[in-house]
Amino acid sequence: MTKQTVLGRVTQLAKANINALLDQAEDPKEMLDQLIRDYTDNISDSEEAVAATIGNLRLLEQDQREDVDAANAWGTKALAVSRRADEKRATGSVAEADRFDNLAKVALQRQLQSEKEAEAAEPVIAAQTEVVEPLKAGLIQMKAKLAELSAERDELAARAKAAQAHTRMLDAVKSVNLLDPTSELSRFEDKVRREEARAMGKQELAASSLDAQFEQLDRGDEAEIEARFAALKARGQ
Repeated sequence: MTKQTVLGRVTQLAKANINALLDQAEDPKEMLDQLIRDYTDNISDSEEAVAATIGNLRLLEQDQREDVDAANAWGTKALAVSRRADEKRATGSVAEADRFDNLAKVALQRQLQSEKEAEAAEPVIAAQTEVVEPLKAGLIQMKAKLAELSAERDELAARAKAAQAHTRMLDAVKSVNLLDPTSELSRFEDKVRREEARAMGKQELAASSLDAQFEQLDRGDEAEIEARFAALKARGQ
């Protein structure tokens, strides 16, 4: 994945309008699940690409610092051997002086080469830096979007469960028809009425038994009366 591709993809996903996408979706939860998968995959791929881009930038910066340090070191060496050449020439050692001057020129050549390499790296480093910062910012935004998507999905799932529970409750309420004689309430009322009828039957049965007892008592008094009447007749004779 090239820098341009990574930057374009990260920018596109980071700026995605989630609400607009959900409004256009036939199944919002399915859309959210797919978006979460896309963001997760792209974040993983982008992190690898951005890490490689940052790594290359740091290597370029390190190489440039080494070129700058090398240029400074060669400049120091050129100055040192140039002074030795002047010292040798002052003592009449012309051959030695020329040798040191040649070394100074070699050092200056190396210095110039290192400076050119450091200078050539500057626009590349600037371009890489210009790309890296938006990539890092885009990744942060993508991760924020992913968190937003996850929250949206969890909220949607909770709302769906609540709606299903509400639907089940309404179905349960509809299944209980209070005007239906076969409903629970009617069956309970019938049961109460049967209990009341049974109690009335027992009460009537108990009353019948009591009347019979009183009839027996009445028949017992009649026998006593007959006995006394017979005794009365006997005294009269």
